Amino acid sequence: MTPAETGYRLPAEWEPHAATWLAWPHRRATFLGDFADIPPVFAAVSRVLARYEPVRIVASGAALAEARAALEGVAGVEFVDIPTDDSWLRDTGPVFLAARPGRVLPPAAVAWRWNAWGGKYPPWDADARVARAIADRLGRRVFDPGLVLEGGAIETDGAGTLLVNGRCVVDPRRNPGVDRAGMETALCDQLGVGRVLWIGGDLAGDDTDGHVDQLARFVAPGRVVAARQPDRLDPNHESLAANLATLRTLRDAAGSPLEVIPIDIPARFAFRGVQLPASHLNYLVANGLVAVPVFGGPTDEPALRILADCFPGRRVEPVDCSALVRGRGALHCVTRDEPA
Repeated sequence: MTPAETGYRLPAEWEPHAATWLAWPHRRATFLGDFADIPPVFAAVSRVLARYEPVRIVASGAALAEARAALEGVAGVEFVDIPTDDSWLRDTGPVFLAARPGRVLPPAAVAWRWNAWGGKYPPWDADARVARAIADRLGRRVFDPGLVLEGGAIETDGAGTLLVNGRCVVDPRRNPGVDRAGMETALCDQLGVGRVLWIGGDLAGDDTDGHVDQLARFVAPGRVVAARQPDRLDPNHESLAANLATLRTLRDAAGSPLEVIPIDIPARFAFRGVQLPASHLNYLVANGLVAVPVFGGPTDEPALRILADCFPGRRVEPVDCSALVRGRGALHCVTRDEPA
C-alpha cells in the first residue's frame, strides 16, 4: 500500500518539530570562493536553531570531528555518524510523513532516490544512502517510490495541497520516461496530498533547475509568499512575474483561490561576476522561529517584516547568507525538519 492508502500525509513545516537535521559541509567544489567561510555559517545556523529545538548533525570522519569542535558545549546538538557527499540535506534527507487526523500510525518517511540534481555533481553514492540511513536510525517505516525527487522541489500547506515546479520534477535526467501525469500520481500517492499545483521558472544561477523553496512558499493554508524581482534589468524579472501571475490563478485542495504575497529578492546578486540565487524565500521554520536569509541589501528589512506578519507568535531571526549562497542555496536547502 502507498503512504496515502495507509493514512499518511505530508505535514506543513510550521507544525511542531522533534528536531532539525543538518549535514556538515566538507565538499569544497560545491561553493564558490573561500570554503573556510562556509562551516562557520553552519555553526551559526545550528546555534540559532538549538535555542528553539534539538539539532541533529550528520557527518563522518574529519567532517564529524570538525562539527563537534565547532559546536562544543552547545546544548541541544547531537552528532550522528552518517557519511555524506555534500551538505544539502533538504534534498538528500528523508521526507517525513505524519498520520492523518484520527489515524494512529507509526512514524514514517519517504526515501526518494537521489542523483545530484540530474547528475550534475558526481559522486553522489553516499548522499543516495542518507535518507534511508536517517530514517532507519529513527526507527521510521520507510517507503521507497523508486523515483528521484529532492526535498527542495516540494512545498505543502499540510492540508492536502502540494506546490511544485515542473522544471525540476518532470525531468528526463531525473526520471527518464516519467511524464507529468505519472509524477503527479506518485506525489499524491507518496505524500498523501490531494492536489498538486504546478508553477515554472527558476532563479539565475540556481543549479537545481528551479526548486520551489526559492520561488514560492506556503505560510498557511491558502496563503503563499512568492519571490518578486521589480528590477527589469535583472534576469529573474520576467520569470518571477510569470510565476506570480500563475499563482494568482491557482486553487488549493479545498478549492479556495490562493492569497499571494510578493516578497522582493535582491537584484543582480553576484559573486565575482557569477549571478547567484539569493532569495529570502529560502527561510526555515522551526518551533517558535522563522530563520530568514539576508544578504546585506535593501530587500532584507521588508522581507523580515512580511514574514513576521505571516508567522505571528514566532520570532523572526535574520541569518547572513551572503557566503552560504555561494553554494547556490540557503537556510532551507541545508536543513531537514523532523516533525514531532
